Amino acid sequence: MKNINSDLQMMVYASLLAALTAVGAYLSIPIGPVPIVLQSLFILLAGVLLGRKWGTASVGIYLLAGAFGLPVFAGGAGGMGRFFGPTGGYLLGFLPAVYITGLISEKRKKNVLMDVFAMTCGSVLIYAFGISWLKVITGMGLNKAVAVGMLPFLPGDALKIAAAAFIARSVRPLIGNGRS
Repeated sequence: MKNINSDLQMMVYASLLAALTAVGAYLSIPIGPVPIVLQSLFILLAGVLLGRKWGTASVGIYLLAGAFGLPVFAGGAGGMGRFFGPTGGYLLGFLPAVYITGLISEKRKKNVLMDVFAMTCGSVLIYAFGISWLKVITGMGLNKAVAVGMLPFLPGDALKIAAAAFIARSVRPLIGNGRS
């Protein structure tokens, strides 16, 4: 019975983080082909709090909701077309990012430095997918894609990682050992 309760608890947490990701995406500041959003804060938080299995489930729920047309992507957009637009690579990068963040978090001691390291690795993956796709879809050169799709976001991402590390430290004891 304990395992069923634990799985149910993790499903609730995964769903909650998927919903928070949608809210984070809705708060969008358009500054070019890639807007400023809070999605990545919740994506990375899902990895450190829920681990690779449930974190990936959370992000999968979020991406599927958007793919089926629910307005959960940046600025309240939805639909499969978003995966083929300038931000599609970032969206696709969320899955490997949360998986790696969760994997590192599961395998290492739970402390702020390891959380920051895990989330930094996740962010690198988001940028790798996002910049690569942005370059392909827009025809920009690599330098311009980096200048438009990464550099303006680095200070904000550092703040998001710091906030997520603080949140994880505060929330992790509430989640308990349900993570698997």
